[in-house]
Amino acid sequence: MLAEVLILVPSIARFRADYLLLRLEKAQIASLALLTTDEVIAPDLEAELLVNAGVFNVVLRRDEVRQLVLSSPIPAAISGTYDLRMSGPWELIRDAFVVLRDPVNRVIRVIGNPVQQAGLLIEVTMETGPLRVAMIEYGMRILVLSVLISAVTAVLLFISVQRMIVTPIQRVVRHMQAYAEAPEDARRVIAPTSPVVELRAAEDALESMQKQLTGALRQKERLAQLGGAVAKISHDLRNILTTAQLFADRIEGSADPMVARAAPKLVGSISRAVSLCESTLAFGKAEEPPPRLERLALRPLVEEVVEAEGLLGESPVTALIDIPPGFTLRADSEQLYRVLSNLVRNARQAMEAVGQGGVVEVSGGEDDAAWWLRVGDTGPGMPAKAREHLFAAFQGGTRKGGAGLGLAISAELVRGHGGRLELARSDAEGTQFLIYLPKQVSENSLVSV
Repeated sequence: MLAEVLILVPSIARFRADYLLLRLEKAQIASLALLTTDEVIAPDLEAELLVNAGVFNVVLRRDEVRQLVLSSPIPAAISGTYDLRMSGPWELIRDAFVVLRDPVNRVIRVIGNPVQQAGLLIEVTMETGPLRVAMIEYGMRILVLSVLISAVTAVLLFISVQRMIVTPIQRVVRHMQAYAEAPEDARRVIAPTSPVVELRAAEDALESMQKQLTGALRQKERLAQLGGAVAKISHDLRNILTTAQLFADRIEGSADPMVARAAPKLVGSISRAVSLCESTLAFGKAEEPPPRLERLALRPLVEEVVEAEGLLGESPVTALIDIPPGFTLRADSEQLYRVLSNLVRNARQAMEAVGQGGVVEVSGGEDDAAWWLRVGDTGPGMPAKAREHLFAAFQGGTRKGGAGLGLAISAELVRGHGGRLELARSDAEGTQFLIYLPKQVSENSLVSV
């Protein structure tokens, strides 16, 4: 519609100006018949000349003298005067629509410049009725032509949109539907081919998203398979350890002093192994209960962890326990044992992997809001890649052959207490982890891990 306005309105205004100029030219030609002779022309000839020119009279000004060259009776008073010498584009458009809106046949005066410099000006009087009819016919022709052009343009635009936008979008939709049926099938990932820049960017983004999702689904599938295998192994291992626990209970009653001292630790280790197997089976069912909080002494628990890791004897890696003898906190002893065991074991293995000795330090303290535990070592530190996914299962492993589960499990167990496990530092001087356990724990903060 904007194109119609920009084309039709100036065209009609220009047609009116050309129509009036043509009447001026015809009137000037008609006046030449009188100017070529000094005799008075016959009234019939004068009337014929005026009819052919489409005017009522002609006034020609030559040499500052205004001369009525041809004349005939005017049927009505002159309603307006239009000087084409002074009219600009906006005046021509305004005057054209004045004629179109007025259905009354009026008489107007038109002034213009004679052609071929045949005088100073030429002036005619004429009717607006024929002018209005001619303008309407011209406007209809322009309208029909522009409608045809618009129709052709619309068809071409429709075809272009279909080929460049609609068809590629339909292709993307088909790919999305096919991918949704089997998102784990990498063959159904879209291959960007659209020539449109915006659609190509959308296809590239969709391809990237589908590849990431396919990889994630494959990893989830592998994890599910691994979880099933671990659950089966844990089930059978629990049965074996239960039998071993029965024999350990009998050994506990032995009269041998060495056996009597070692039996409680053996029973405790087997009990923890059985509990771990049961927790693994429960984890596969997402039914592990929240921690059972109780007041416990921290130093004996840490000493038991250090002894189980073999750091109290003559070993290249030794342990330093900086915990007051009477220091207590509130936690689940079995879960806290697992957390400390994972951290201490990782520290020992990191130093043994580079063939050097070192010290694993375990310290603890408290403030008004929380208890804190620090587990540090003098090892080589962790690589940057390991720190990126440190607490993510199967992604945060720091040594060759490790599954990357220890820190992930430890972090979840600490979160189950309403606390947090974080990496304080890891550089060439060693690695240090901090455990925060809040003193005020709400029921909602004890989550199942």
